[in-house]
Amino acid sequence: MRLVRDFRIALLEQQGHLFNWVPVCFGSGIGAYFSLRSEPTGLALATSAIGVLLLLFFARRKDLEFKVFLCLLGLVLAGFVWAGVRAHIVSAPVLDYRYYGAVEGRVAGLDRSTSDALRVTLVDVRLENIPPSKTPHRVRISLHSAAEGSLLRPGQLIGTTAYLSPPSGPVEPGGFDFQRHAWFQRLGAIGYTRVPIVALHPDPVGQPLFVLRMKLSRAIQSRMPEDVSGFAAAVTTGDRSAIPAEVLESLRISNLAHLLAISGLHMGLLAAFVFGCVRLGFALWPTVGLRWNGKKTAAIVALIASAVYLLLSGGSVSTQRAFVMTSVMLTAVLLDRRALSLRAVALAAIIVLLLRPESLLSPGFQMSFAATTALVAVFGALRDNEIGLGPRLLRPVSGLAISSLVAGLATAPIAALHFNHLAHYGLPANLLSVPVMGTIVVPSAVFAAVLSPFGLEEAPHWVMAKGLAWIQGVAAYFSSLGGARSYVVAPSGVVLPLVSLGALWVILWRHSARWGGAVVFAVALVIWARTDRPDILISENGGLVGIMTIDGRALSKAKGQGFTARVWLENDGLFPDQGFAASLWSEGKNTAMNASVGGGISIFHLAGKRAISSFDDCNPGDILVLAHSIDRQYDCTVFDSTSLAESGAVSITLGKLEPEVRTARKMSGQRLWHKAPPESVQ
Repeated sequence: MRLVRDFRIALLEQQGHLFNWVPVCFGSGIGAYFSLRSEPTGLALATSAIGVLLLLFFARRKDLEFKVFLCLLGLVLAGFVWAGVRAHIVSAPVLDYRYYGAVEGRVAGLDRSTSDALRVTLVDVRLENIPPSKTPHRVRISLHSAAEGSLLRPGQLIGTTAYLSPPSGPVEPGGFDFQRHAWFQRLGAIGYTRVPIVALHPDPVGQPLFVLRMKLSRAIQSRMPEDVSGFAAAVTTGDRSAIPAEVLESLRISNLAHLLAISGLHMGLLAAFVFGCVRLGFALWPTVGLRWNGKKTAAIVALIASAVYLLLSGGSVSTQRAFVMTSVMLTAVLLDRRALSLRAVALAAIIVLLLRPESLLSPGFQMSFAATTALVAVFGALRDNEIGLGPRLLRPVSGLAISSLVAGLATAPIAALHFNHLAHYGLPANLLSVPVMGTIVVPSAVFAAVLSPFGLEEAPHWVMAKGLAWIQGVAAYFSSLGGARSYVVAPSGVVLPLVSLGALWVILWRHSARWGGAVVFAVALVIWARTDRPDILISENGGLVGIMTIDGRALSKAKGQGFTARVWLENDGLFPDQGFAASLWSEGKNTAMNASVGGGISIFHLAGKRAISSFDDCNPGDILVLAHSIDRQYDCTVFDSTSLAESGAVSITLGKLEPEVRTARKMSGQRLWHKAPPESVQ
């Protein structure tokens, strides 16, 4: 009885703060949907929807505990249902075979791949001999060789000859599922071309905002120094296709890559600057200031400026999320409510999850709301406990230092979970860069936009260039220091939910039991530290094999399959040097690459037909991986291109009575976005 009484008292203390748990429960239901191994049927979703209504009906009972429990359970079910509905709403054809032939479409996006190749996203796609009902809604093609020099314009109808294939599965079982990511982008095929692009229509058609955005991007790049032109275009229009690969890498190593994405920082800085300018104008014009509510007028103008920024920057997912968060806070000002509060953050999270429930799985969503929630909680605690930030002149500096520290600590575990690395100089790099972004770059960009119709944008562009050059210099300096970045092992799937639950429990729960969240967080770190990596990894096409040795992961190839090799090594917590990893693998007889795994087991990788034809045989218990299909029978376990096309990437863990074999397709399950193994069609 005492336990029940204590729980009721703790629950009473939550009154006025329970709304903060709404996005947590709703997001838990979304996470439950994505964690399933098989797609729920329409009947299951309909039954769950009815369950939500029944729970809300019975929640009218007066018992507080019963009411709260039913409402929270109903929110979980609602999140589950909405995620399933959203997955069906975005349904679009996905290419289910490898295709080589003519491709036509309109340019809908330009960016760069991880290998620094220019990529074009096409809509209104036409493929040779493929009916419209089976043609992907979107196709993304990497441009190589002479094609990269082709002039591409937004909305332009173009044609080329390209190799296309369905979006690939995880590079290892349990890894990032690109097929799921592509499904919600309605991206039905990816590929590359080595031939020039042909303009099939002289003028762009449709997509006026994209056309305007790219015109602005080109105009900004033409007016800025070459070394910062790509950076300037990225922070103003969202066009990142002109950023050099070395600049992007230095920003990542120094933990400044978030300054590239038009996210909460940029939107917040823009809104704050416009808000402050309008309020200053009212203060300098007393006649108007006494008749108009300057604070609310400033909020409306800042909201309009944020909306324009959203449209001109391309409206990416991160920008939409930032706009929602900024809009909620500005609307709170209009309603005479506190703008920076956990309730406002919770409301923004609810809106984002309603618009795009799949964003729950993205690092951008997780890091944005982790940083915002932690900042609001910490500064709220400082305010409520009347803890000052020092002398008045030093308050901006101390506030910036605390903000950078809190945001860095809040996002570091999530960044390490997703990207497998820690930036050791992220705090000083952000302390030296964020103020420049807020006081020089963003105001200069606003002044340039206001003055450009009068041809007076040269001066603010010059100031903006100096600020961006400073940020790039800071990134280059800290990224060049020894030990600027270290790698961590990829954890199991249970770690991220535990980390999130522990942190949210500490921040949101209003009772001494809140520190139980710290215990959950610590358990997650222990599980993470005890993570074991697979002894053997096999890529989904049989083109690369990796085995764990005492010196690190040994790879069967020094070149090729670079993306897969990089992800494997980073997930191992190792520096992604494919050449060094390949030096750990020894070449054996019969032109077969082989290595001893342990317990007398050898693994052979035959990448070419010549190697297959000259290979003798292998012993029972050995493992043979081939990049081609074969008809011959061997005494050992064989993974060829045919079996791997059905299973996806494979991981094998030894040291038990029987090797534990996991396949990407089995771990991913049968979902809407997982299609049949591709076949070649030309």
